[in-house]
Amino acid sequence: MEILKRIGILTGGGDCPGLNAVIRSIAKPAMNYFNSKVIGILDGFEGLVEGRMRELSPLDVTGIINVGGTILGTSNKGNPFQYPVGGPGSVRIIDASEQALENYRNWQLDVLIAIGGDGTMHISHKFGQMGMNIIGVPKTIDNDLDATDITFGHDSARLVATEAIDRLQTTASSHHRVMVVETMGRYAGWIALGAGVAGGADVILIPEIPFKWDKIYDSVLKRSKGAKFSIICVAEGAKPADGEIVVKEMDGKRTDPVRLGGIGELVGKKISDETGLETRVTVLGHVQRGGNPTPYDRILGTRFGAIALQSASHGEFDVMVSLQRREVVTVPIADAIGKLRLVPPDSQLIMAARSVGTSFGD
Repeated sequence: MEILKRIGILTGGGDCPGLNAVIRSIAKPAMNYFNSKVIGILDGFEGLVEGRMRELSPLDVTGIINVGGTILGTSNKGNPFQYPVGGPGSVRIIDASEQALENYRNWQLDVLIAIGGDGTMHISHKFGQMGMNIIGVPKTIDNDLDATDITFGHDSARLVATEAIDRLQTTASSHHRVMVVETMGRYAGWIALGAGVAGGADVILIPEIPFKWDKIYDSVLKRSKGAKFSIICVAEGAKPADGEIVVKEMDGKRTDPVRLGGIGELVGKKISDETGLETRVTVLGHVQRGGNPTPYDRILGTRFGAIALQSASHGEFDVMVSLQRREVVTVPIADAIGKLRLVPPDSQLIMAARSVGTSFGD
């Protein structure tokens, strides 16, 4: 058993429901059973580079399991290996990893538990190779981390998107409109697929299945002669077979500089122009990240945190906790970052959706 006197926790990347459940399930047993000091690093890896942290008390982690966001703050612009410095118009990118490692050592941490998505796991693995005792906890609403069946945060985001589709269906049917709903997910279509199937969307567009415009037009025109309304759920990373992904902007300060967005507006305009059907577009955006976590994400986050602490006590480092076949285990972080976990086009869920008449535009 490792002696864990000082345990560091940070939350990196975009926030999502369930982060506080993980923090709580690490901090409480660390304080109660190991008599450890728990160091909360503020604003993700930015805090690790800039030396910003605070010791957590039992009161800090009381009553937070149902609270969204993160009590530690987070950032997706703080990659220590590509760290932005300077003001507007004069940003330079430097390698600040040694500075982060020095803070880790100065704080005398026995382990750092990093809660985050693909970017956070890549950074964590690099620090593990530099000698840092680090454990990853997989978090992302996109559900695109490999080596785990699901990430916490995804279920909550999928619920928000499903509820949005439910609400839009009533107004769509009342006005006989085509409603386009754009979800998050980046290069993976898990949110759009899950919410689209659960909400009964008529067309689902995901990055893994490039679509054809004429197939979408045919679907909504056919619906206009019967039900007189259509719901289209489109993932932000979806793209036409003869086109490119739609990029909203580039931000060099971010770990991934590409900001997706705009495919919903494009789909809505094309449908309106080519079919003459009245069309409205709703971009869900960050509402998918906000609010309270679902019971599933609270439970999964609690399990992930507990196993992360257990792994630290056994001296397992440079690993990520993972849900595999209903059990939480650990896997090498390298196994989780080799490739993105994307929707298999031949998956059972795709097949089930097709069987009830859902079009994927292909």
